[in-house]
Amino acid sequence: MKNKCNETYIQQLIKSTMQAVGMEVELKQDNSGINMSYNFIGHYVGFDVNRLVEASKEMQLPISLELYIKIITMHELGHAIDRDALLNTLSRTLEIFDKKNSHSLYELYNNIDLLAMLIEEHEMNIVFEETAWENAKQLNVQFNIVDEDMFEAVRAHSLSTYKSLYEEDLHLYEELVALQNAQIA
Repeated sequence: MKNKCNETYIQQLIKSTMQAVGMEVELKQDNSGINMSYNFIGHYVGFDVNRLVEASKEMQLPISLELYIKIITMHELGHAIDRDALLNTLSRTLEIFDKKNSHSLYELYNNIDLLAMLIEEHEMNIVFEETAWENAKQLNVQFNIVDEDMFEAVRAHSLSTYKSLYEEDLHLYEELVALQNAQIA
């Protein structure tokens, strides 16, 4: 029963944040393991109750669940604002998705072309994340939803996860290129 109360409370909090900034996007609960995500094809925001609770606790700066959810909701709405740009990358996104699903992890990380494709995907994602955060910041400034310092803390934490994964793969790519060049020489 407690989990059902959390689900209802969190859903109401997300919806009230959407209403506060004047944006209505369909909301779907899922158990994806991703705190919140914007599906630009279906034009809806998905949320995982358990992951939202966990993610709010992972912040270095103590933050309430309510504040965390408001900030992440604005971020997902930031993606919705950028939907046209996301849709413009759909064909490339699907190409990358298909290639990733047709190769093993070993192949993806040991083939220069496939690893370059992963780097490209990271770079696209980082641009979309940064744009969504900029859009969210504008929403926050316009509607004064949360404290700017708390907003920036969540923003920095969120972006760091994307950038650290990118940097790991970029390092592997650079090592693979160096190894291949050494073999050719």
